Amino acid sequence: MVGGLLKPKQMKVYLDNAATTKLDEEVLKTMMPLLVEDFGNPSSIHAFGRKTRSAIENARKTVAKLLNVTPAEIFFTSGGTEADNMAINQSIEKYGLTHVISSEIEHHAVEHTIKVLEKAGKVKVSWVKTDNKGNVDLQHLEELLKNNPRSLVSLMHANNEIGTLLPLKEVGELCEKYDAIFHSDTVQTMGHYPLDLKDIKVHFVTCAAHKFHGPKGVGFLYINHLHKIDPFIHGGAQERNMRGGTENVAGIVGLAKALEICFAEMAEHQKHIMALKDYMREQLVAAIPGMEFNGETDHNKSLYTVLNCRFPNHPDAEMILFNLDISGIAASGGSACSSGSDQGSHVLRGLGIDMTRPSVRFSFSKYNTKADIDFTVKKLKELFDVKVNA
Repeated sequence: MVGGLLKPKQMKVYLDNAATTKLDEEVLKTMMPLLVEDFGNPSSIHAFGRKTRSAIENARKTVAKLLNVTPAEIFFTSGGTEADNMAINQSIEKYGLTHVISSEIEHHAVEHTIKVLEKAGKVKVSWVKTDNKGNVDLQHLEELLKNNPRSLVSLMHANNEIGTLLPLKEVGELCEKYDAIFHSDTVQTMGHYPLDLKDIKVHFVTCAAHKFHGPKGVGFLYINHLHKIDPFIHGGAQERNMRGGTENVAGIVGLAKALEICFAEMAEHQKHIMALKDYMREQLVAAIPGMEFNGETDHNKSLYTVLNCRFPNHPDAEMILFNLDISGIAASGGSACSSGSDQGSHVLRGLGIDMTRPSVRFSFSKYNTKADIDFTVKKLKELFDVKVNA
């Protein structure tokens, strides 16, 4: 209460969808029976268990059909990080690989995993060059493959901080040419692009449901049927002896439903979100002198859900996210998985971006509106009208 009147409700704007997304209500409805009524253990042979086993296998079939693969190639995990670790560790172990090719702007689930293996003396690592927008130098990649055939190549489909896209098909063809194993973290693109995995020469692909309006704590690893690996987590015969532990049944069913909705509404959502991204870029350029952007601006080379903004020099650079939060606006300075770190973005540092200027990642979903963008730009303009250095 303020002076006997109700305090106006503060507007809330969520522009951190690359970190996580709102659970779709249809997904929640699909999950609820598995949380409340159909609670049997899928490994049990009685009717309760058979019902949940059937739910898992139907979900697996749904995911496989959407990606044009077989159900036997989909293995459910706790999320993208586990799936990345499983693909990298187990492919190296299974095939006796001694060399890894990756980039210095990968998600930490990949970068840290590779560096741990390198430190343990299990592999040697080559870091492929990228330009200052995050594009992988394919000529350098081929040189590395030529000198180190039968390597593991681990490159993400879209960078989670700047949104730059990898040409998956071209990289897959290079890997096939040099008999390399290709793993791609597709956490940011799964559910946002039509991925036909039979048409891409990739051996491992990872997914996290909460990036496309599904539940947290569940994902999957696609393993090409020609490249079997051994379990990463032991303890049971679940996931056809590939991942021990009682399955997250409701999560798995929710993942499949969320992915199904994404594929059905993909064209509509792409158009809506891309328009919001373009609108925000235009409004920021008009409102704030010296505004620049990190990553690719070409629609064909950039993830349409991410806009990474580099603001002018600011005396309170570290306070931009705080001030946005105070205004009810959620955004990110980088990967949410690295929150609490004061080292700044390893991606921006890796690209040679001016780290003295504050960068903020805004990421969009189907639930965002033009009003969200207008409110955010208004608050940023108020901030920079006062704070921009002459």
